[in-house]
Amino acid sequence: MPAITHDDVKPQVPKGAFRVLVTGFGPFSHYGDNPSWLAVEPLQNTVLHTDIHSKSSSHVSTPEITHDPQPIHITTLKVPVVYQDVLDIVPGLHARPPHLPPDAPEDCVPPPPGNYHFVFHIGVAGRGPLRMERLGHKLGYHMKDAKGKLAPVVRVSPKDFSRHGDPVGPGEPTAIVERMIGGSATGLTMAESMERERLGMSDIVEAGDAQAVRPTRGFGVGYETLPDEITSDIDVTRLVHDLKKSGVEQIYTSMDAGHYLCDFIYYCSLAEVKRASKPYEKRQNTQVLFLHCPPVDQPLSTAEVTDAIKRIVVWVCGELQLHDAKEAVVANA
Repeated sequence: MPAITHDDVKPQVPKGAFRVLVTGFGPFSHYGDNPSWLAVEPLQNTVLHTDIHSKSSSHVSTPEITHDPQPIHITTLKVPVVYQDVLDIVPGLHARPPHLPPDAPEDCVPPPPGNYHFVFHIGVAGRGPLRMERLGHKLGYHMKDAKGKLAPVVRVSPKDFSRHGDPVGPGEPTAIVERMIGGSATGLTMAESMERERLGMSDIVEAGDAQAVRPTRGFGVGYETLPDEITSDIDVTRLVHDLKKSGVEQIYTSMDAGHYLCDFIYYCSLAEVKRASKPYEKRQNTQVLFLHCPPVDQPLSTAEVTDAIKRIVVWVCGELQLHDAKEAVVANA
C-alpha cells in the first residue's frame, strides 16, 4: 500500500465549527503580490478556537452560558481587483447555500449548507495602521479597476442631488456637488483624491467633463431599494478597543473605505446579507467586515497583519458564540 502523503489528506472541518470566509485581493497597479492576499493566503484551512474568557465579565455573567472553546474553520479566497468580478463572485458567497467561484482553489472545502457565519474582506491601503471600516458606499465609484474598467453606470434621479447639504459622511457632500457640475477642477472628488494618494496610483480616475455631468457609478439593478450606505452589524468601536487591549495597537476605525474596489466589495457583501436575510428567521445573519492593511512593512509585516486577522476572527466568532448561548438560555427558560 502506498504511503499517504500530506497532499493526499483532504482538509477537514471540525464538527460544530464556525465557518469563516476571508478574502484578499489579487494584483493591481504596482502590487504584483497584493499585500492583502499575502496576509490572507496562509490562513487557508486554519482552525482556530473561540476565547470568550477574554471578554468582559458583562458579556459572560449568565451562569448557563458555556465557556468551552468552539472551533473556527477558515476558508480563503482571492478576488480580482475588478468590479465585474466582485459582482460575479460576492452574491454567490451569500447565497443559501453559498457557492464559490468555479476557479476557486482545490483546497477550498465545500461551503456550509446554510451560510458562512462571518465573511471578512481584506484590502490594501496606504502606509500606516490597520483601518477597520464601519460602512460601505453604494455610489461614487469613478476609479478604474485592474483591467482599466469602470463600475456600472447607475441611473440617479435629480432629487438624489438635493442631499448635498446633508452631513452624510466624510467627503460625500463634496462628491455629490462635483457629480452635479461634472467634477472638480482636477476631475477628482475628495474621496477619490484621498484614495489615489493612499494607493500611490495615478491616471486611474474617470475624468470629469466641464460640459456634461459625469455619470454616477456604483450599484444599480437589483440594489435599487438598498440605502446609499450600509453599516456593519458588528460593533467596530468595541472590537477595535478590545484589539488594542490585547496588543494590536496600530489599528483604528474608519468611516470611508475609499470608493474603490475595497469599498465596492464591502458594500456588495453587506447588501447581499440584507437581500438574503428574512425577517422571520431567528438564526444569525452572516457577519461582514472589511479591514484595510498597509503595504508590507509600512509599518506592519505580513505576519503581523495575519495575526491581527486571526484575532479579529476569534473576537467576532466569540461574539457569535455568546449570542447563540444567550438565545439558548432564553429558549429554555
